[in-house]
Amino acid sequence: MENQFFVDSGHLSAEALARKHRLENDPASRTSPMEYLPGMEKIESEVCANVIKQMQAFDYSVYTAKDVKAALDHETCTLEDFKALLSPAAEPFLEQMAQRARIETGKHFGNTVYLFTPLYIANYCENYCVYCGFNCYNHIHRMKLTMEQIEHEMKVIADSGMEEILILTGESRAQSDVPYIGEACKLARKYFRMVGLEIYPVNTDEYRFLHECGADYVTVFQETYDVEKYEQLHLSGHKRVWPYRFDAQERALRGGMRGVAFSALLGLSDFRKDALASALHVYYLQRKYPYAEMSLSCPRLRPIINNDKINPLDVHEKQLCQILCAYRIFLPFVGITVSSRESAAFRNGIVKIAATKVSAGVSTGIGDHESKYSGKESDGMQGDEQFEIDDSRSLESMYRDIAEEGLQPVLNDYLYV
Repeated sequence: MENQFFVDSGHLSAEALARKHRLENDPASRTSPMEYLPGMEKIESEVCANVIKQMQAFDYSVYTAKDVKAALDHETCTLEDFKALLSPAAEPFLEQMAQRARIETGKHFGNTVYLFTPLYIANYCENYCVYCGFNCYNHIHRMKLTMEQIEHEMKVIADSGMEEILILTGESRAQSDVPYIGEACKLARKYFRMVGLEIYPVNTDEYRFLHECGADYVTVFQETYDVEKYEQLHLSGHKRVWPYRFDAQERALRGGMRGVAFSALLGLSDFRKDALASALHVYYLQRKYPYAEMSLSCPRLRPIINNDKINPLDVHEKQLCQILCAYRIFLPFVGITVSSRESAAFRNGIVKIAATKVSAGVSTGIGDHESKYSGKESDGMQGDEQFEIDDSRSLESMYRDIAEEGLQPVLNDYLYV
């Protein structure tokens, strides 16, 4: 397994360095991104083919101001309308799009904004994704929390008032297997009323097990829906298998999860096509599983440790706002999450227009919530962060800022009966 190649001190073996060099310079040494690995479940689903067909046919240069005006005039946003709203022709109409998005958000979500926080419990990873701080060849401090440490972190977070948590790991089955994640879910259920997972994709029966352990929903980033670009960015590991990742949300729903979340990492490829594909992934699954709760995220690339040159490619705040408004108009019932990758000013503004959920009190490191929440000195047992965040506000600060904008911050609205 590739996780044998890294150690906590961050030194790569000669074997690992040689393999890294081959992967970067010899495409023939890489497996096909469409080839399933042993143990990966295949499901029969038409969703992937529908999404890819629409994305490949999307020529956003053909849309005009007339198309955008027509889209904004229509009571119901069609797929063609949505494509127009994602096009460059829509940029001069951003104010009108924001007004329409605000109306749709108010209709379906009122003035509420949901709050949650992520908890990274391990940062070991067996994938080589060139843009990610956790990738198996990056020289970082690796750590996996024990159950005792996980419970301590959860108690610190719960004591702040948070009621929803998102549990994350690096993508390593060897270090963070499904039973380990399941035990973390059981602990989370003691402290939180909503438990989400952002882990490596698993099979339907494994999602069913994690749901029985207490997980409510699953988030999976497809990263990019452009298969050719995906192949260039994911050089090895299970994550390289593009279709297995694509079908993760559907397997999660088949496994009993109440909700699923979707995202492309904007800036890896053509962001307009990735935005279209992300929304269509939701659109088609929503029609297939109408009872499920679905949401979209819109993260942009952020700098990572040992590589501060990684930044969004041509995806500026104006373009991000356009995408979020288009999402809301096209998918009025879908939740939209804006993460702490974005600035406090941007998040304060977008929750009044299109976003319905934001993170607070965020740490993307391992085992450091107590030091960040209380100011206590760390014992030195911490793992490095996945990426740099921009908005570091606490739950208390975020709650206050949202309320001062005339919105209603919500910690949880789900009751188990």
